[in-house]
Amino acid sequence: MKTRLFAFILILLSIGGSAIADSPAGWTKFAPRDELLPDFSFEFEKGSDHRDESLVLTISAGDRDAIDGAWVATMPVVGDKYYRFSALRLTKNVRSPRRSAVVKITWQDSKGKLVRGEDDLARPEYPLDRGKTDRGGTLVVDTYLVPQDATQAKVELHLRWTTGSVRWSRVQLDEVEPPQPRVVRLATIHFRPDKGRTNEEKCRQFALLIAEAAQQKADLICLPESLTYYRSSRSMADCAEPIPGPSTRYFGTLAKKHDLYIVAGLTERDGSIVYNTAALLGSDGELVGKYRKVCLPREEIEAGVTPGERYPVFDTRFGKLGMMICWDVHFPEVARGLSAGGAEVIAMPIWGGNPALAKARAIENQIYLVSSTYSDISRKAMVSGVWDPEGALLVKNGAEWGEVFVTEVDLGRRVYWNWLGDFKARIERERPARGFQD
Repeated sequence: MKTRLFAFILILLSIGGSAIADSPAGWTKFAPRDELLPDFSFEFEKGSDHRDESLVLTISAGDRDAIDGAWVATMPVVGDKYYRFSALRLTKNVRSPRRSAVVKITWQDSKGKLVRGEDDLARPEYPLDRGKTDRGGTLVVDTYLVPQDATQAKVELHLRWTTGSVRWSRVQLDEVEPPQPRVVRLATIHFRPDKGRTNEEKCRQFALLIAEAAQQKADLICLPESLTYYRSSRSMADCAEPIPGPSTRYFGTLAKKHDLYIVAGLTERDGSIVYNTAALLGSDGELVGKYRKVCLPREEIEAGVTPGERYPVFDTRFGKLGMMICWDVHFPEVARGLSAGGAEVIAMPIWGGNPALAKARAIENQIYLVSSTYSDISRKAMVSGVWDPEGALLVKNGAEWGEVFVTEVDLGRRVYWNWLGDFKARIERERPARGFQD
């Protein structure tokens, strides 16, 4: 059953706050307080074929310094069915659209009351931004399983905390087939490359372990930090090489051979500059990209290593991947910068550190975090493992070295918290507008 919100003629329900007349059929205007009421308007636009008309709902601050309002509609849904929400958002003079121009969906019973669901998990949803259109608009899209007892969805199209304006159009809520799981197998290697002194000798020690991970059908393998430097009796500068270079070519050959992705911690040289770098090799054997460690400990600073400045996120066949390295985990900005860029998985080569911070980074960003460490289990420090968005350590190393650990996860699985709901969606709509990537 497909339903277009702007085509509904609905029985208007009491929504609290301020409700104002003169709205298109099925829609009402809302503000939490009269003094925050923005300007509302609507129009019907013809489509590209000049035949179909679509409703455009506008909210603007006008000459107000602070506003907070929404267009609101309710529509019927069927419990235990999947629905896809979609809308096109176009803002003007809004500094942080992801925070100020927000969609909120509340699942309700026939009396308009919140459906809480089992364990009080059915809290309001906040569809995420999914990309730009050719004309500068933003697609806001998400798919949900409707709670069993819900009979209607209350949809709110907000504008708040701005002096600008927003135009909402193409607003739809359609019943769809259940989405397919997005399964990925994440692997970490717990190994110290003690032997050899050259970069080549260090890299080759990982070949059999990568093959073992491939036998376990791994999609992504995380190797440890600065693996060509580890116990090589050389300085980081002496180990440094260009990226792409010999070591990335070697790991690229293994990635292609086993049809998987490899994240390797290396030491990079770019002219006179030395970086502590994580390189991502793709299943085609090519260098997908690299991340230069942003947060350097005093030992690397004193060794003349230069910090990176960017938080790149890379598309893979299983989803979006970010990387960070060791000391980065002690600072929330790095993981947040990566997650703000869309990272669903973060691979973290690491020498040692506090595993509680790895757990925190996974929880606060609602991502999967894969680490590979040199820390011995007797130190009760960092482990080689995989954390999920709830902070659970899905796999971790034991006392032995030279082991591979693989776990299967579903990147499409939503995590709902008691009372809080889908925290991952709330992060985008509620995190600060300043201090991290916007």
